[in-house]
Amino acid sequence: MKRFELVKNDNRTHARLGLLTTAHGQVRTPVFMPVGTRGAVKGITPAHLAQTGSSIILANTYHMLIRPGIEVVESLGGLHTLMNWDGPILTDSGGFQVFSLSTLNRIGQDGVEFASHIDGARLYIDAKVATVAQNRLGADIIMCFDECTPYPCEPKRLAQAVERTIRWAQQCKEAHSNPSQLLFGIVQGGLDLNLRRDCAEKLIAMDFDGYALGGLSVGENHDQMIETVDFTAPLLPADKARYLMGVGMPADIVAAVRAGVDMFDCVLPTRNGRNAFAFTAGGPIRLRNSAFLKDTSPVEAGCPCYCCQHFSKGTIRHFFNVGEMLGPILLSLHNIAYYQRLMNEIRRRIEDGTFADWSAAFIENFKEKSTPFVEGTEQ
Repeated sequence: MKRFELVKNDNRTHARLGLLTTAHGQVRTPVFMPVGTRGAVKGITPAHLAQTGSSIILANTYHMLIRPGIEVVESLGGLHTLMNWDGPILTDSGGFQVFSLSTLNRIGQDGVEFASHIDGARLYIDAKVATVAQNRLGADIIMCFDECTPYPCEPKRLAQAVERTIRWAQQCKEAHSNPSQLLFGIVQGGLDLNLRRDCAEKLIAMDFDGYALGGLSVGENHDQMIETVDFTAPLLPADKARYLMGVGMPADIVAAVRAGVDMFDCVLPTRNGRNAFAFTAGGPIRLRNSAFLKDTSPVEAGCPCYCCQHFSKGTIRHFFNVGEMLGPILLSLHNIAYYQRLMNEIRRRIEDGTFADWSAAFIENFKEKSTPFVEGTEQ
């Protein structure tokens, strides 16, 4: 069975339309995956999530290992049952936590020892542990265990991380035992293009089902990120899905699609929604602003999401000011819907041949209107 079908290439950029086939259904790409780190997209019911147009979601192996534990997930019917999601699910291996929980871990040649962020209990993850855990969780797409480095990163440490990532990828492939799951390799290398090329070539030789670009959106600026993506994405096989992990802002996504990336995930829609920050076609807005005190208009005119169809800016501002949990839920829902509408527009533009000019204007316009967003590394 062909796991990824290239449907159409844009004639002026590297953007492309694709169809990714998984055990729980097909996914049209480019696609954005909402993040449900601990088994749920925070504050959003699966039914409402589906209504946003979301077709595939993400969960994290490290967090599922910590709580409730793989055996508990299995006893509850597996990850799809736990999340009440009958569509495709992707699980990250826990490699990102090597970066985000760096104060709680110790990296060795063969794996990483964590002190649980919950109670300090010791947890050891290596390539085999991460792969077997994901096999048992039952996600449709699983990721190789890798080492994600910070930015900036000392060259020697960066080179060591790439060497480990390559070695661990081979061990993940050897440990992988569920043929119904797609296994993706992860290209690391920071902003060092030579390391990126070397890592990509060695992973391609292992013949994974898809390839991800990791180690970005960890402190570098937009231009540095996109320069790295522009260089690395075309190195990856045209007949395999390409996934940019943990990215990001709308302008980042559109620029990465121009470079040939197919899949994205990020906590920004939900995390910023919980902090009264809304993404809109007219630019981001902060709903705590007193200018919205008596505003009876929706967050975004014309948006079909539940939030915009039933609540005004003034009402949502009130919810945030009094600590009512409905405010964060509504804005998280709207933001996910915004991202899915953006992906629909991207796919439509590639299909009708207008993506190149539209995307260039979108990136410039969004960068001009953008305001600071809520920092953080977890969901």
